[in-house]
Amino acid sequence: MSFATISDTYGFFRAWLGDPLRVAAIVPSGRALAQAITAEISADTGPVIELGPGTGSFTRALLRRGVREDDLALIEFGSEFAMALQLRYPRAHTIWMDASRLHAVQLFGGRPAGAVVSGLPVLSMPARKVIGILEGSFAKMRPGGTFYQFTYGPTCPIPRALLDRLGLKAVRIGGTLANVPPAAVYRIRQRQPRPTSDWISLPLMQKDNKQHP
Repeated sequence: MSFATISDTYGFFRAWLGDPLRVAAIVPSGRALAQAITAEISADTGPVIELGPGTGSFTRALLRRGVREDDLALIEFGSEFAMALQLRYPRAHTIWMDASRLHAVQLFGGRPAGAVVSGLPVLSMPARKVIGILEGSFAKMRPGGTFYQFTYGPTCPIPRALLDRLGLKAVRIGGTLANVPPAAVYRIRQRQPRPTSDWISLPLMQKDNKQHP
């Protein structure tokens, strides 16, 4: 195990001790889960938004899949993680904020994303926050864009009633027993993609994409 991996694991554990509901796991997601949640993503996907990247397990997998670093938006609420991510991935758009406020920021110069990869502990969040995260995510994606979410539970972490309310459908696409704990991955899409006019972006509000509260 490399020094960087040990450092990430220790930092993640400290963050979990400080706020277990926000972090939800005592160690970062493993490489097997990172491969599973990014399996359908490639350089052709275009810009990708990552929610709750933590120490960057999924970020590294996205780069290995061919996503360009400047086509990554890393939305991280934990200041300790956000600072480390900005140092490691200086060309990515690291934004220190609550993911439920995603609708309020401008990303990629107004280009729509092709996918959102979520490492957020949605099971421990109130429904209102989950709705804000999903609505904000799909508003930032082009028609047909995909939201990927993993869970440690036996079923989709987003209740069927909430999916129905938002016009979404979820399909389990894989998982891994090699992660600690074992995890499953879900693909979430709109049942009927929005018309193109719905995702035409507003004018760019500011030049600096690296924002802080």
